[in-house]
Amino acid sequence: MTDDTKTIACLVFPGVDPLDLIGPMQALGLVGYLGSGWRTVTVGARIEAHETEGALRITPSHTFAEVPTPDVLVVPGASTPAFRAMADEHLLDYLRTAAAHAEITASVCSGSLLLGAAGLLRGRRATTHWTAFDLLAEFGAEPVRGRWVRDGRIVTAGGQSAGIDMGLYLVEQLAGTDVARLAQFAMEYDPEPPLGPLDWEQAPHEFFAPLAESWVTDGLTEKPELAARLVARLRAAAAAGQQAAVRQEVGG
Repeated sequence: MTDDTKTIACLVFPGVDPLDLIGPMQALGLVGYLGSGWRTVTVGARIEAHETEGALRITPSHTFAEVPTPDVLVVPGASTPAFRAMADEHLLDYLRTAAAHAEITASVCSGSLLLGAAGLLRGRRATTHWTAFDLLAEFGAEPVRGRWVRDGRIVTAGGQSAGIDMGLYLVEQLAGTDVARLAQFAMEYDPEPPLGPLDWEQAPHEFFAPLAESWVTDGLTEKPELAARLVARLRAAAAAGQQAAVRQEVGG
């Protein structure tokens, strides 16, 4: 690594969702592979194996202290573990310090809520996983639907697979359209989901609503007041959705 090599740091924390992490990391790692003066590392509080929400165990390549001011910071999410991480002041302090220096601070899925908990989304447009969308306002953000949303130096992506789209967008921002196109071909990223595109009017809110509540309450046992406020937002959003559905049915 030369002195002018820039660093992309991808956050690892206990219970991280592996696709949230690996999707954008794979895309961004190709920036350096294609010779554009970047390196991609993983960072965590300690260099030790971390459980994930999948079958993988991931060991960060560097500690927070070793990469205090990356040029790009990527923050993945999770279900319950992401909310648990909101009580980790060491992690939140790292996000604040790293984001103050970074050219771009990005998140995937509920990673945006970690940015929010660190105070980095106040007054900014942002998105997250659709089940947590109504929680963004608790952290002073303006919730915006989108595969990814950029507001200044902050880029937030929707759930899990949206991190790949965002990762390729970031490749384009860092290294140009030609490199981003090469990266997309290298990944053979041309998705054709077997059931077709999602119909958001048919989103199974009734299935996921109790899960989302459990992620909040199980993860925020050390911050019960915040947990209560977030659960209240989830319930208010669910009630509003039910009322809208009734009005639509009656009107139809």
